[in-house]
Amino acid sequence: MAARLRDSLNTVLLDQESVVEQVVVAVLARGHVLLEGLPGLGKTELCKSLAKLLALPFRRIQFTPDLLPGDITGTYVLEGEGRREFVFREGPLFASLVLADEINRSSPKTQSALLEAMQERRVTVLGQTRTLPDPFFVLATQNPIELEGTYPLPEAQLDRFLFRIQVPPVGAKTLRALLTTRVRGAPPELSPVLDGEGLARLFAASDRVHLPGPVADFIGRLVEASDPRQASAPEAVRRFVRYGASPRAALALAAAGRARALLSGRPNVGFDDVVAAAPAALNHRLVLAYEASLEKVSAPDVVRALLQAVPEVPRD
Repeated sequence: MAARLRDSLNTVLLDQESVVEQVVVAVLARGHVLLEGLPGLGKTELCKSLAKLLALPFRRIQFTPDLLPGDITGTYVLEGEGRREFVFREGPLFASLVLADEINRSSPKTQSALLEAMQERRVTVLGQTRTLPDPFFVLATQNPIELEGTYPLPEAQLDRFLFRIQVPPVGAKTLRALLTTRVRGAPPELSPVLDGEGLARLFAASDRVHLPGPVADFIGRLVEASDPRQASAPEAVRRFVRYGASPRAALALAAAGRARALLSGRPNVGFDDVVAAAPAALNHRLVLAYEASLEKVSAPDVVRALLQAVPEVPRD
């Protein structure tokens, strides 16, 4: 079932197998995804196609500078004739799969409306807490923060995303296939490959994948070494990182490792699963120091150095 989901998404986003696989892994791990790339690369279409393939209730929120928190969570409106009363009207956040399109186009006040929803899967408005549907995913897209009119996401919000996935530009061969097979760029028609019961079975199977002790130890040492205050931190982390990854990073690596092992047809997580998931799970959780911008060192560069410095098995 997971392979059918992956193969169907590959027919939508051409020659982006790595991006598609990471999105499928995030779904199996029940995590949120942040897709970053320039406009026109198919990020929004990928999210819409995922909702069709999973047959989940889907809502899209177009983030703009004038968007308010109530436009996302919902708000109370005055209804009725005669004895009128306030009735809560659910916002677009009350769906199983929510596309937060161009999330960094809105102000931090509006972005913060997603914090409780992404962590606790619930929404509180005027003291009343309401539970969101199960499952609940946020797939967000954002343009590079260097572009004008964008607001960088705060660290607390970035930490709630399981993965931040960089969507690379496509080459001439892919553009040729796009032009010759799709009229006006329209994606192929899709039919659901999973229903709610099938998705629940996948979640249960992912939870049953075994995480061996040595692999769990590797995850712990990897996250610990991302903190420049730790003795195990490599030179690149001490020079270019201000704050390391949080415990959520360790949980994300474990969940992503289980999901990737399941997608590969294996009953246990291996070191390779952790190494493959680490770039997308850690690159948005490292707060870089000013020296990194001076020397043009990016978070993925630091993650690569971290993976090279931390051995899978302790040297002692």
